[in-house]
Amino acid sequence: MEEYMPDNTNVKRTKIVATLGPATNSEEMIQALAEHGVDVFRINFSHGT
Repeated sequence: MEEYMPDNTNVKRTKIVATLGPATNSEEMIQALAEHGVDVFRINFSHGT
């Protein structure tokens, strides 16, 4: 059975999604999130200004 299993032990399969909102409104915070492994950012527009 092992001959059918791909050798991709170094492949990262888990994705980290972060929501940008009032708590992440600085460039430094977004940069820190990216450096710590965030793969995708989504923007939360439900907080009015």
